[in-house]
Amino acid sequence: MFDDVRQAFRDLLRATPPSGDARRSIVAQMRETLVQARMGLDDLRKGLEETRARLARERSELETVRRRKQLAEGINDAETVAIAERYEKQHAERASLLERKLETQEAELAMVQREVGEMNAEFKLAVAGANPGVSAGSATGGPAAGESVDDVAADNAGLRDDIDGLARARRRAEAESTADEKLAALKRRMGK
Repeated sequence: MFDDVRQAFRDLLRATPPSGDARRSIVAQMRETLVQARMGLDDLRKGLEETRARLARERSELETVRRRKQLAEGINDAETVAIAERYEKQHAERASLLERKLETQEAELAMVQREVGEMNAEFKLAVAGANPGVSAGSATGGPAAGESVDDVAADNAGLRDDIDGLARARRRAEAESTADEKLAALKRRMGK
């Protein structure tokens, strides 16, 4: 998903005309694309936290199985030891897999954070009227013709407001979905 957002942003950068209404339209599209990228970044963070939680549960299960195996060995219960060894192997494999997944997700998050930072810098340049593709550290242009520095600042504040509003809407939708699921489960339990 993020690859599509990043590519759309780059396409908009290449299409940014020097000035005028078309430029403002493209900058608005860039803003929307940046909002989507930031929401994707939030999704990556959420996935990372879920993986951490699953890994913690798996490690806890592994420790429990190892403890039970040790207790079974202490009383010479071969059948319980054999079962515990089987579960120990399963939990160890899952924990190992989740550790690798966590490392991959952490690396992906770091990469995406850098890319979103770059996208944000390019967006700021486009808003300020600078040439697209120029790094944020070497901006040569000021605000576009007819725009003041205050207009640029207002656009950035508007971007933050857009992101905050979309995040609130997403949280509200998730809460409503969770409530609907709980209500449906309660109705099933009550036989309705």
